[in-house]
Amino acid sequence: MHVELLYHTPDPERAIATAARLCYAPVGAAELMETMPDERVRSVLSTIMGSGHFSTLEHASYTFAVDGVSRALTHQLVRHRIASFNQQSQRYVKFTGGLATVKPESVAASAETEAVFDAAIDAAIEAYQKLLAAGVPAEDARYLLPNAAETKIVITMNVRELLHFFELRCCNRAQWEIREMARRMLELARPTAPFVFADAGAPCVRGACPEGKMTCGNPFPRVTRD
Repeated sequence: MHVELLYHTPDPERAIATAARLCYAPVGAAELMETMPDERVRSVLSTIMGSGHFSTLEHASYTFAVDGVSRALTHQLVRHRIASFNQQSQRYVKFTGGLATVKPESVAASAETEAVFDAAIDAAIEAYQKLLAAGVPAEDARYLLPNAAETKIVITMNVRELLHFFELRCCNRAQWEIREMARRMLELARPTAPFVFADAGAPCVRGACPEGKMTCGNPFPRVTRD
């Protein structure tokens, strides 16, 4: 898995504070963006994050490129509807030279289960390539491709949705692959807006675990705001 932060709103914390401050300022957003002192930016952000008035967080966004993840992951990912996605197409991309796959550690841990997994994957890919060779369109041959098939995807989310995404997917109870991706995304995002993302992650970062009897008992690492 490779996760890269392609782009984010320049100076996202100042952009968020500007949007919030505009509601009460006699001057325009452009002037606020340029002249608001750093300490005022931090004060406004503190009010936003403490009060839960998160609409202003939607004015900053982040775009990530993710390679080497499975279709099983992206089927979960697109359930986050307040986001934009562009994924490598199995309709137009023909995997004639072979298809990379993601193998869970639980499968690779045993020679017996790994052999079963590999045999099923190899059979599916061989059948897929035979259909292509017989003239079946890639958009139809792809019906044979497994959830383990590697894919590439570009993800764009605003900060409000990112915080929600991290809350759900950084949790130890999230599925292992999307959890790993979410944690890598958070590692990349946090340095760009350390105050906003200080409490990002599973809910146990901020307080008690909401999972009740299903709790993992292993709290997510806490990062304290400066």
